[in-house]
Amino acid sequence: MSEAGGAGKGAFKVNSLSGLDKASAVEGTLEWDAPRSVWNGTMLCAALVLGPLTFTWSAFAVFLATAAITLCAGHSVGFHRRLIHRSFDCAKWLERTLVWFGTAVGMGGPIWTIRLHDSRDWAQRQADCHWFLRHAKPLLLDGFYYLNFRLKLTRPPGFDPGPGIGDDGFYRFLDRTWMLQQIPIALLLYWLGDWSWVVWGVPVRVAACTTMHWFISYFAHTRGPQDWTVDGAVIQAYNVPLLAIPTMGESWHSNHHAFPSSARHGLYPGQIDLGYRFIQLLEWLGLASNVKLPAMLPARPGITPVTTRALSVAAPEQAEMSGHVDASGKAAG
Repeated sequence: MSEAGGAGKGAFKVNSLSGLDKASAVEGTLEWDAPRSVWNGTMLCAALVLGPLTFTWSAFAVFLATAAITLCAGHSVGFHRRLIHRSFDCAKWLERTLVWFGTAVGMGGPIWTIRLHDSRDWAQRQADCHWFLRHAKPLLLDGFYYLNFRLKLTRPPGFDPGPGIGDDGFYRFLDRTWMLQQIPIALLLYWLGDWSWVVWGVPVRVAACTTMHWFISYFAHTRGPQDWTVDGAVIQAYNVPLLAIPTMGESWHSNHHAFPSSARHGLYPGQIDLGYRFIQLLEWLGLASNVKLPAMLPARPGITPVTTRALSVAAPEQAEMSGHVDASGKAAG
């Protein structure tokens, strides 16, 4: 697996997939994903039934704190910006810690997450893809399919997460036991508080985070403002400003599709990105280095700026590649 952020086109490729010349993003059938369907349904039912019965303000504070920590340090920074896109460097012990927090969100293990992310990312950038990957159904129906089914492609790409991930015993362990990782969290919360802390710190949090992940994925691929488009992609990405804080900056999805190797997703003034602020904190503490930003990345073919501010964050060569330069050679607009 070549690391995102490397030179040339490799900085923007879907790293873990192979055999894409023979793969098809269109042909496939849906299968009931029994383990995740039962898990998601159980967490949601427990949240809806037990949540109101056990509500206290301290339990609600536990929900906010555990959701913020696992979503920010874990899913946004550990899973997405570090493990998948290698948008910054850090020690292996820190990477594993962040990845555990990502697993603690309750959606799946690290290797499963990479495969899901990269497969969807590749499919959505094709000229066409299966309706399941297009969020083509009405909102609630799309959520039902998303949380309960999986797509089995007739001609899928090959998958290899690469050295340091696929051969990491700890990551394979998390992939096998991702549901069980809620047990130590529940025990700690019960020891520190009571059953209300357990309910709001585990099933309410897991149900909220899982549902929000689908919700942001739906809107970030169907509507909203854009600064960039990806040429020839059947599914474009959009920014969803209202969800910037609860998603830790992941909702600046048009920016991310343009610069997937960037550690910063909120690229323009007023775009709050708590995940990037956390990476900056790690950098200030000497725990992160080589933090990548769009201006540091090589110019990327196949993306088009659609606003006057778009090129302000990119490397100078991006303007030339995009054909947005004036007679003096400076970026136009």
